[in-house]
Amino acid sequence: MIFKGVTNLPFVIVTTACLLIVFLVGCSKKSETSSDTVSAAERAPAKPVPSFSAAQKVGLYVFPGRSQTHDQQLIDESECYDLAQQQSGVNPDMGAPAPPTSADIQAAQAQGAASAPEAKGGRVRGAARGAAGGAMLGAIGGDAGKGAAMGATIGTVRGGRQQRQANAASKEQAANQAGAQVQQQYSQQRAAYDQQIGSFKRAFSACLDSRGYSVK
Repeated sequence: MIFKGVTNLPFVIVTTACLLIVFLVGCSKKSETSSDTVSAAERAPAKPVPSFSAAQKVGLYVFPGRSQTHDQQLIDESECYDLAQQQSGVNPDMGAPAPPTSADIQAAQAQGAASAPEAKGGRVRGAARGAAGGAMLGAIGGDAGKGAAMGATIGTVRGGRQQRQANAASKEQAANQAGAQVQQQYSQQRAAYDQQIGSFKRAFSACLDSRGYSVK
């Protein structure tokens, strides 16, 4: 029995050594896998990564100045977007005011023309002036009544024509003013919108600049 045990001793040693090697290799691989998992977790962003660039929504270009990853840049853009909205009080998602269409301008012009003041009594005043002038001419010829009648007829036509011309000019002026007012209102709305968006962009850029980005 002693001889048999001594004979198997090398086998026991070899077997033990092999088991030890397998154990050590397995632990090493497990340690490497665990280390890789931890490293990957450390490299991953701690916050959800947005699926879009907040800077592009407002027409800005952002460049990392501290080797930030693309995911980190998206996170910073989103956070600065929210902060800029809070600080400026501006909602950048609001749409720009639409310029007036030709139909809008024409409708305003038509409404302006319809509400324009109209001259009245031109035919009557023309008839009176014509009659007075005709009577004077008729008196020279010996028939003041006939001259007055002719003068009144001519004065009526002339007075009516002058009244129509005055009313047409009044309507045209009112229509032009109404169309210009529509354009002016749009210009004012656009200027106010540009001012608000400008305030938001300045706040947004300042936030990203403090985080090491260049904003254009």
